[in-house]
Amino acid sequence: MKPADAPTLDALSRQWTLAAAGACLLPLLVQLPTTLAFGIGATGVVLALASWRRPLHGLLRALMALALFAAVMSVTGMQFGRDTGCALLAGMLALKPTETRTLRDNRSLLGFALFAPFAAFLLDQGPLSMALGLASVLGALVALHRLADAEAVSLAGLSRPLHQVREIGKLVAIGVPLVMAAFWLFPRFPSPLWGVPERALSKPGLSDDMSPGSYLDLIADEAPALRVQFFGATPPTSQMYWRGPVLTDFDGRTWTRRDAPPALPPADTARAALNWDYQMDVEPSDRRDLVALDLPNATPDGAWMARDYSMATRTPLSSLTRWRLQSSLPTRFEADLSVSRRAQALQLPPGFNPRTRALGAQWRRDAGANDAAIVARALQWIRSDFAYTLDTPFPGRDTVDEFLFDQQQGFCEHFSSSFVFLMRSAGIPARVVTGYAGGKYNALGKYWIVRNLDAHAWAEVWMPGRGWVRVDPTAAVAPERIYDTIEDRLGAGGAMGNLIGIEDLGQVGDWLRRGWNDLVLGFDAKRQSRLLERLGAKQLGSSELTALFGVFAMGAMAWMGWLLARGERQRDPLLRAWHALSRRYARLGLGREPHESPAAWARRAAAGRPRTANRLLSLSQRFAAARYAPEQGDHRALIEDLRRHRP
Repeated sequence: MKPADAPTLDALSRQWTLAAAGACLLPLLVQLPTTLAFGIGATGVVLALASWRRPLHGLLRALMALALFAAVMSVTGMQFGRDTGCALLAGMLALKPTETRTLRDNRSLLGFALFAPFAAFLLDQGPLSMALGLASVLGALVALHRLADAEAVSLAGLSRPLHQVREIGKLVAIGVPLVMAAFWLFPRFPSPLWGVPERALSKPGLSDDMSPGSYLDLIADEAPALRVQFFGATPPTSQMYWRGPVLTDFDGRTWTRRDAPPALPPADTARAALNWDYQMDVEPSDRRDLVALDLPNATPDGAWMARDYSMATRTPLSSLTRWRLQSSLPTRFEADLSVSRRAQALQLPPGFNPRTRALGAQWRRDAGANDAAIVARALQWIRSDFAYTLDTPFPGRDTVDEFLFDQQQGFCEHFSSSFVFLMRSAGIPARVVTGYAGGKYNALGKYWIVRNLDAHAWAEVWMPGRGWVRVDPTAAVAPERIYDTIEDRLGAGGAMGNLIGIEDLGQVGDWLRRGWNDLVLGFDAKRQSRLLERLGAKQLGSSELTALFGVFAMGAMAWMGWLLARGERQRDPLLRAWHALSRRYARLGLGREPHESPAAWARRAAAGRPRTANRLLSLSQRFAAARYAPEQGDHRALIEDLRRHRP
């Protein structure tokens, strides 16, 4: 069909199409960087209005496409990943309305728009993405239904929007059994059959290095990093140190990790009798670093462990994962330190921080061989003269000297880095440990939430006879000297934080999110096997599970076919009301035979029920007139009379 001969599209159908396309684009925009999402969304709205009367010129569309491509690449830095592809898809959908004019064009727009909500699941699988995705798909289906009506009938005969919504709702409800059978019974594979590209834009999270200011974005992010449920004993909050990457190399500005898993086997340890058993639900970060309560007893399946007991997963954490772990406090941790590892833990970059080097040498002369006295002296100095704050100037060349002798204010990044440098200057092996500290208890779900803002860095010093010992110089700062905490910076201590119920609402929301993770995102092959075992089907292989799914799927499809056929036969509300009347008489043995006309059946049924004869004969005459002369008036009164009549 030539464009000139394409069916005319009414304004309301065009509005429905554009609204549905915008709804499909929304789940994708929510997952993109704010500036980029706002730019793409605003561009789509402006271009849709500009091209309402006629499509934009091809050259202008090409220039807009190049501009959007440049905007996406400027944000992602010319790196290609999942978010880059999703951003380009969003940009193309924002441009698509500029070339839509005919009914076929609008149908194509909806077809392309349906890719957006499914692409959003490559970036996030949370309940918000699911809710927005379902709403957008339903909207697109309603718009497609209206386009089908516009193509089949004249504009005067288009169904009302509410009727179209109701019809799509029925179709979706009919397909629910098949969807549930696919979710619960379709064979789940322990690992995906194909790889998912990594992100081009990194999410806040732990990394293998720590530079000045690198923790600011992380500790300003309220998003959960993991949720932890303890089985049995629960450690006090002061002992909740979630161990992550251990940083040993320092170049004067940046601490980096050397012993990335699986570089060496874990060091020898002796542990306390108290053991903590817990389960972690780790949010996706697209990284491989896996934290554990200090110290983990063993390496879980799917992860590596380094000699310093930091862990990393074998595959990127691109989706929600669940880990079962046990941890206990060490009483002796790598008590025999090799010469090479001791030299590594004492390494200092030449030419940096001369005042700190001189101070460490002086303390060594004062303390002699007493390492514990040097550690205690440093902590006492921090308690008396230092304060915690997020407002710190960007450091110069000698970062440690500036912090210890000039500003004496900072956060965990400054305290841990400077403390380790000071200890090494005094001849004590030391290293920086990164991870999370503490957590927030959710009383509703009885689990702990560890957020990105709980990110922390502390120190470990090597003591003779004991090995590595945790020392947290940040915790040594007196509470009354803390100028502003993370919660204050985020506004939790302000007026909003004092409103009754705000914290409770947050706990309810996170509890619902955890339930979503547990029931939907966490439903893997093991959970499927346990579900089938409870239903009496034990140890089903992939072939048996496929056959079981096939049986349920065929049953669901047969049910769908019967409902669809029944709906087609009785789509007319007048005909449905007439058939219902016949069924009421059939219970008395006076049902209508297939070969009987309405008038013949009414005469026969009236003879058997004289008291309702006149009423039934009148209804049959009105029904026949309505069926064979449908253009004569409104039939709603007849439908109501048919529904109310009882033999």
